[in-house]
Amino acid sequence: MAEPMLSDTYKRVLRHRLVASLRLPQRWIWIVAVLVVVAGVAWWALMPGTPAGVRADARNRPLPVSAAPVVKGSLDVYLTALGTATPRNVVTVRSRVDGQLIKVDFREGQLVKSGALLAEIDPRPFEVQLAQAMGQLARDQALLKNAQRDLERYNTLYTQDSISKQQRDTQESLVHQYQGAVESDQGQVDNAKLQLSYCRVTAPSDGRVGLRQVDPGNMVRASDTNGLVVITQLQPITVLFTLSEDKVPSVMKRLQSGETIPVEAYDRDQKAKLASGKLVAIDNQIDTTTGTVKLKAEFPNRDNALFPNQFVNVRLLVDVLRDATLVPTAAIQRGTQGTFVFVVKEDQSVTVRPVKAGPMQGEKTALTEGVAAGEWVVVDGVDKLREGGKVQLIASDGRGADAAAAPRAGDAASGDGPPRGERRRRRAEGGQPGGPQS
Repeated sequence: MAEPMLSDTYKRVLRHRLVASLRLPQRWIWIVAVLVVVAGVAWWALMPGTPAGVRADARNRPLPVSAAPVVKGSLDVYLTALGTATPRNVVTVRSRVDGQLIKVDFREGQLVKSGALLAEIDPRPFEVQLAQAMGQLARDQALLKNAQRDLERYNTLYTQDSISKQQRDTQESLVHQYQGAVESDQGQVDNAKLQLSYCRVTAPSDGRVGLRQVDPGNMVRASDTNGLVVITQLQPITVLFTLSEDKVPSVMKRLQSGETIPVEAYDRDQKAKLASGKLVAIDNQIDTTTGTVKLKAEFPNRDNALFPNQFVNVRLLVDVLRDATLVPTAAIQRGTQGTFVFVVKEDQSVTVRPVKAGPMQGEKTALTEGVAAGEWVVVDGVDKLREGGKVQLIASDGRGADAAAAPRAGDAASGDGPPRGERRRRRAEGGQPGGPQS
């Protein structure tokens, strides 16, 4: 029984080896086939019979780029800084007398006017003091009146030589004493009235009240540090910011000329303009630790867009360049030899042109030298460009534009489209309006 089982096992092993031996050549067949295909493609591309123009055309095919014209225009020169909105007035309202707070007449966050009633303190102790002072004043006034009548009698008797001069002088001094007492009593009455008026706590300035610091029923004192409430003036509001010391001359030149320097406040992302105002002051010294100087701008803030202690981005207009040569900022490239641009020539090739960049504002930069108005510079697609390389101008939607025709100096009046003279030339020649044809 063991021989048949052994023979079956031996047969299964032989069958497994046979199948494995058949799979191995199939793998090699596929590998060899792939290598043959790759070698054939390479041979076709490099064989001597391939026309040189085909390979040159692959290397010299125009690169798609976007270009914009160099124009003349005005450019606003701004200085930017980080500032903090600061209330024009910050007042901590405190009680000027000691007493019990019986009423609060404001809502937290309320806008109040100067003189508005904020709180009331129990006035009864001060009313009693006023009554006492008025009683003492009435008593001394009566004594003064009696002394003045006696002095009149003494004067009459003295003229009749009935009394001595010393008696008359003594009575005159007594009248003066009562007059001083009456004046002192009047001062006590006025002081009592003043203390009584302090029981009504009023707003010292316009602004927004903060959170209440004391609740009704508590005792308040003039020496309390927290006070009753804090009032911040929001209209107008100021913004404090700093500029580096090398920017000070341009600001001082504009400030000393008497011109109003506009200032704009933007949000943290510098996208939304919060308010517009003007520069009102500059500090009288530079901080030696930071090399900066403090400036203050004022904003009407009628819509309450600025809030105390809010961080804002400040833009200060210091100059306006007239008739400047402007190019898109994206066209300016930087390398080891400085800044340069790719200028598109009439034959649709590009050349590297060194330039000297001036002030930049947003997407526009002023160039002081290097290019002239009417020339076209490459804005997008400069990664693979080289000196003398061919280009094809592409519109913003990705299609060939009329601007792909060779730009000519003087044809570009603006950056809105291709040169008009080139389009007319292409129509006369019967060319297509879509750019160069390969």
